[in-house]
Amino acid sequence: MTPSERLQLLANGNQPTLIAKMASGFAVMGDSQFFLGYSLLLAYPVVEQLVALPRSGQLQFLGDMASLGEAVKRATGCQRVNFSIYGNLDPFLHAHVWPRYEHEDPAIRTSPPFNAPEGLRHDPGVAFRLDRHRELRDRIAAELGR
Repeated sequence: MTPSERLQLLANGNQPTLIAKMASGFAVMGDSQFFLGYSLLLAYPVVEQLVALPRSGQLQFLGDMASLGEAVKRATGCQRVNFSIYGNLDPFLHAHVWPRYEHEDPAIRTSPPFNAPEGLRHDPGVAFRLDRHRELRDRIAAELGR
């Protein structure tokens, strides 16, 4: 699915990963939940990168990203939250919000999340499933609404 197709589904309310519509875009659960609560903020309307926005848009996006991180932290009870913005693979503005946990394998505990073994990141057992992740998605949404 292309980023444009995913954003159109979100705009139409037809995406189970949707946590909430925020001022700068859509908060969604990650397709893989190898770090339980992994979420993203997808800029909407589409913009290529943070520096393409006017200063007010940049501040709104970064503020929404921080709010999503706070909500993920409260909803998951994680130890800390990592944030990243790349845009190398999907060339549109989106931010990754990674909950990090005390119980993580020491081999990856201090590494960037994308350095976790590919087998872990793409394990079908940690793929987002509404029947498995609805409650957490809804808790994050509730925390965003506080």
